[in-house]
Amino acid sequence: MRVLPRHLAGPGQADLETIWAFPFDDGWHLHQGLEGMVFAISPCARLWTRSAPKPEERGADTWTIGMDRAPFGPRAWEITFDATTPAELLRDVHTELLDLYLEDRHSDKNHLVEDPTAPHEVYTPLLTHGWSHSVKTDGTQTFLPPEGLGGVRHRYATTGADGPVWRAWGGYPSAPHWQAQFSVGAPTTLAAAFTASLISTEPLHRAVKQIPFHTRRHLYVAPAAAPQPPSHLPPAPHPAGRAR
Repeated sequence: MRVLPRHLAGPGQADLETIWAFPFDDGWHLHQGLEGMVFAISPCARLWTRSAPKPEERGADTWTIGMDRAPFGPRAWEITFDATTPAELLRDVHTELLDLYLEDRHSDKNHLVEDPTAPHEVYTPLLTHGWSHSVKTDGTQTFLPPEGLGGVRHRYATTGADGPVWRAWGGYPSAPHWQAQFSVGAPTTLAAAFTASLISTEPLHRAVKQIPFHTRRHLYVAPAAAPQPPSHLPPAPHPAGRAR
């Protein structure tokens, strides 16, 4: 089936090849760690992302993105996702991560450390899609979807406070199906890529068994598109002078 909204769709198929579209033939490294951990490490060895299965803790698998101040040095920032986060959201954040890295690498910009993106670019799309907004005096604001099974929280007052600047979840807040957390210093552009994917109207393909039971009645469901028969016509020629 094809389902919406995305935050209620279930995890999908989160394989490394889909999530990590990194150019491993151009300096990126794939490293197998202990206990099933797998790392993708940038050529500068400061940026990395990790898949960490924890078979002894059901549902505790994580995906983590980190930026170090020096190769294998102190952490500058970190983003973590439960492995139950919809795979398409993971893919879109990692795609944006690679774009930021390449932009920084081929220019004098440093968006991975000094990102100028304003916070409203993260949450304005939520408001335009009908999410509610509340503000507390503790320096946080919360955005909730119409059915209330999910949310995004922004800690806009970071001085002297602990915890993530951005936190998102799907399901009931007390027992979410998935969570995502962006630490202080994490590029706001990546948080914006996450929420853009979160409220995307492109349906996700899911089997019924992949969808959390109590969210099913809140989903918009459409039949999966029928496979198209193979065409026996030759492909149309490409316009002259245009690369494929």
